[in-house]
Amino acid sequence: MTVPWRLIGVLALALAGFGSAWQFQDWRYGRQIAEQAMLNGETLNQLATAGAEAQKAELDKRLALEQKLAASEQTHYRKLSDAQRDQDRLRDRLANADLRLSVLIDADSAGGCDVPKTTGAGGVDHATVRARLDPAHAQRIIAITDTGDRGLIALQACQAYIRALPR
Repeated sequence: MTVPWRLIGVLALALAGFGSAWQFQDWRYGRQIAEQAMLNGETLNQLATAGAEAQKAELDKRLALEQKLAASEQTHYRKLSDAQRDQDRLRDRLANADLRLSVLIDADSAGGCDVPKTTGAGGVDHATVRARLDPAHAQRIIAITDTGDRGLIALQACQAYIRALPR
């Protein structure tokens, strides 16, 4: 039996051509996969950059809000300490009798009142009838106004805090 060398040669050439075509196909797919991997890497880099920028923007907003709130807190504390100092000064003046609180009295109901009806040279009452308050009552009135002042200052601080919050 004779071996058909021609048939074997043709078969070898066909297999070699098929193998090289297979390698070419494999190389082409490898290139496409590499391109897709590169595009995916670029997309991931863009997403990471966008995420970092968004995070930085949120951090900047948070820091700005914290600075606003700190300034508001300092303003609130300053107002509160000023009000406290004014109230303390007023209490001291009442305790030392440097200052006396008085109230206006209706002229018709002041029949038995022995407070002078005329004002002194420095008065601004224009001869209205006044009654001096007991110092203990004056101290209680000052304490009530102090509590009211503190409440108003705290309310203003709360309103400033709410206004400063982002919507």
